[in-house]
Amino acid sequence: MARTAPLAMPNATAAFPRDAFFMIAGPCQLEDDALNLRVAEHLARLAERVPGGIVFKASFDKANRSNPGATRGPGLDAGLAALARVKAATGLRVLTDVHLPEQCAPAAQVVDVLQIPAFLCRQTDLLEAAGATGKPVNVKKGQWMHPEGMRGAVRKVRGAADGEVEVAVTERGSFFGYGDLVVDMRSFARMRAACDAAVIFDGTHSVQQPGRGEGGASGGAREFIPPLTLAAIAAGADGIFLETHPDPAHAPSDGPNMIPLDQLDALVDRAIDTWNLVRSPSR
Repeated sequence: MARTAPLAMPNATAAFPRDAFFMIAGPCQLEDDALNLRVAEHLARLAERVPGGIVFKASFDKANRSNPGATRGPGLDAGLAALARVKAATGLRVLTDVHLPEQCAPAAQVVDVLQIPAFLCRQTDLLEAAGATGKPVNVKKGQWMHPEGMRGAVRKVRGAADGEVEVAVTERGSFFGYGDLVVDMRSFARMRAACDAAVIFDGTHSVQQPGRGEGGASGGAREFIPPLTLAAIAAGADGIFLETHPDPAHAPSDGPNMIPLDQLDALVDRAIDTWNLVRSPSR
């Protein structure tokens, strides 16, 4: 049942502030209202102690699943309706992935932030359609891209906007042989210099093990989420992206690399402390 009053109203700051720790978080894939709201209400309470705020993330379509029969999500119309209910119930900003240029305008009518998946970070028509909405856009760095290569993606988004548009770029690991990813901690400084944009660390997809799970699905090593997240903040990440679920083992997508919801708060508290320590003017 949706709450009658928001738990946390969206703040007036940027979606991707560069002077305050912020977070993008939520389940990988939209599920039923009970699950979506359970996670979102938890995040709304947590947002009270996150200086730059929390953006709720969930995908209406997981278009890049490993197996053809894998669950993809509710689709555009039902997914946007579900995200609207999350926003109304909690007051959180909401974010979702877009995969096709024609999805950008309708999604922008509901969500506060559009996200470009890593595999699509060079798709000109998609980037320009996202930028043309005027909504903040988070572009995930492709697993094969060097940090400076993201400059072109950011220019495409900004070039299509009618005026200023907020853009962030997200590090989510680079391919290391077959079925594993590594994170180059130099990436944050290099992407910031190349793109003049907020830089985010995706602590959950960076521990993904593509194709190494059961039946050829993606596996993951979630035990490395905390150390990599704290290291990324120490290396200069402005904010973090963490997928979370009350029961990752039974999540329809990316369970092996999601952080359990009951472990999220402790990691976020440590992340805030690390961010403050690194950014302290006395350092």
